Amino acid sequence: MATDYILFIHGVNTRDRREQPQYADKLFQRLQESASNDGRELKKIALYWGDVNKEAEENLLKQFKASPIWEHIGFRTFREQQLLQFAGDAALYISRQVGFKVVKELKKQTLDGLKNAQSDDRLHLVTHSWGTVILFDILFAARWDDPQVPGHDDVMEIRDCIYGLSGKDPNPHQGVLISSIHTMGSPVAIFTLTNVIPGRDGPDSPSTHDITPQLQRLLESLDSKRNGNKLPWRNYIHAGDPIAYPLKEVMTNLVDRQTKYLDIQDLMTQESGLLESLTAQSVFALMHGGEAHGSYWGSDKVVQEISNVVNAETPAFHQR
Repeated sequence: MATDYILFIHGVNTRDRREQPQYADKLFQRLQESASNDGRELKKIALYWGDVNKEAEENLLKQFKASPIWEHIGFRTFREQQLLQFAGDAALYISRQVGFKVVKELKKQTLDGLKNAQSDDRLHLVTHSWGTVILFDILFAARWDDPQVPGHDDVMEIRDCIYGLSGKDPNPHQGVLISSIHTMGSPVAIFTLTNVIPGRDGPDSPSTHDITPQLQRLLESLDSKRNGNKLPWRNYIHAGDPIAYPLKEVMTNLVDRQTKYLDIQDLMTQESGLLESLTAQSVFALMHGGEAHGSYWGSDKVVQEISNVVNAETPAFHQR
C-alpha cells in the first residue's frame, strides 16, 4: 500500500511551557479521520527538538534573575516565556554548537520515519513557527554544504531522503517526493532578509543562510515529476499571531518569479472580530499572542485544508 507521510516539525509554544513530543497527535488523528479511502495510508513523522535548547535557555534565565535590577524590569513574564523562547531558539539554533545538536536529533528521527519509504510514496511537510526556519535551513541553506562544518554529514543524510535534494552521485533524484507544504504561524519570510541582494553592496557574496539555490533546485526537480502541476503550499495565519507573516509574494519573488512551480496561498485561520480589532495593536494583544500562535494545531481550517490537499494530490507522476 502506498503511503502519504505527514512530517511535522513544531516551533515555539511562547506560552508557559514548551511543546511536548506528542504535540502533533491530535492534528494527525483528525487528518486520519478526514482521509479519503483511495488505497493510501497516512503515517506520522513528528520531529521533536524542543528539549535540545532547554538547558542553555534555563542557564541564561538564571543569569538574568541574578541581576539586582531584574525585579524592576517590566513585562518579566513576557520576557521569561514568550520572548526568550522565540528569540532564544533563534539565537541558539543559528549557533554552531546548538544547531549541530538539533540537526543530529532531527536526522535520527527523519531517517527512522522514512526508512521504509517506497518510490510511489509522498511526503507532506507541516511546519510551525520557528520549526519552519529550522527545517528550511536544514534542507536548503548553503551553510551546511562545507564538509568541514559540524553537522554537514547529518544534513546531507536528511537531504538524501528527499527527491531533488540528494547530493549522491550518480543518483541525485533518489528519495521520497514532497507533495505539499503547509506552514503555520511562520516567520520564515523575515529570515529571507539573510539573503544578500546581488549588486546592492558591491560584488555578489551570497549569505551562507541563503535558501534560494537549493529550494529552486528542488522545485525544478519536482516540476518534471509532477507533470507540470504546481506544488501546493498553504501558509496559515491567525490574525492575532504576531509571529505569522504572509509568504505568497515573498516566496514568488524569491524562487518562482514566473509562477511556474508553486500554488502558494496565504490563508487566515481566524480573522479579527470587532473587539479584537480595537485591541489588535496594543501591548496586551502582543503579550497574549502566544494563544493565537499555538492555535493552528487545533484549527478546523488547517485540518480541512491539509486534508483537501492530501486527498486531491494525484499519484500519477512520471516513473523514476
